[in-house]
Amino acid sequence: MTIKNLEVDLHTHTIASGHAFSTISEMAASAAERGLKMIAVTDHGLNMPGGPHEYYFKKLLDLPKVIHGVEILKGVESNILDSNGNLDVPEKILKSLDIVLAGFHIDTGYQGATVEENTCAMIAALENPYVNVIVHPGNPQFPVDHEKVIQAAKRTGKALEINNNSFLFIRPGSSLRCQDIIRKSAKEGILLTINSDAHSCFEIGHTEKAMEAANWAGIKSHQVLNTSVVFVQKYLQQTKQSLRKIS
Repeated sequence: MTIKNLEVDLHTHTIASGHAFSTISEMAASAAERGLKMIAVTDHGLNMPGGPHEYYFKKLLDLPKVIHGVEILKGVESNILDSNGNLDVPEKILKSLDIVLAGFHIDTGYQGATVEENTCAMIAALENPYVNVIVHPGNPQFPVDHEKVIQAAKRTGKALEINNNSFLFIRPGSSLRCQDIIRKSAKEGILLTINSDAHSCFEIGHTEKAMEAANWAGIKSHQVLNTSVVFVQKYLQQTKQSLRKIS
């Protein structure tokens, strides 16, 4: 079935990220105007230049669960640091958040240089029990073996992201890589998310390019986590239950 509507945007940034332009209240208001029922506030991890301090994530938990009628997930877009799947956010904070995204960014401490090293690190991040979603896996600055990453996502039950900005101007050269990941993901039936990666209230909920690519590749709506609030809630609840078993 063609993907026609998303109830949730799971990847958004506020002024706390240092290079974004809107407050949480402004993001929630715009989300409500666009008909979204839930957003995840996922400001960058601690190693991002200009990003938030550890204290920010502690205080984030004090915000209302619903703002302007939109449910707010408190999360982070953490940075993958090494081939062991370590992140730039302390475990005590990861435990407290609703959702954890993980990905590669320049100037955040990751030293991998080859496809093999990047693939190993991304797979290790998928195996990190706190990670829910791998973001923009088609980033050409950090090329990975798509087949191996998709198989790891399938094995761990984690989601890969189709990032709308990857089809625009943020990460030049991403489009073809993303299309390959989407095609292979459709074949394997793995879990995906389609997100805006909004850095302002004017971008939130805008996933048109990513949706077009997903529908073109034959992605089914039941594969896309953020087609429904209930789907997101169940997925995150399962993750928390798995963490309790580990601890």
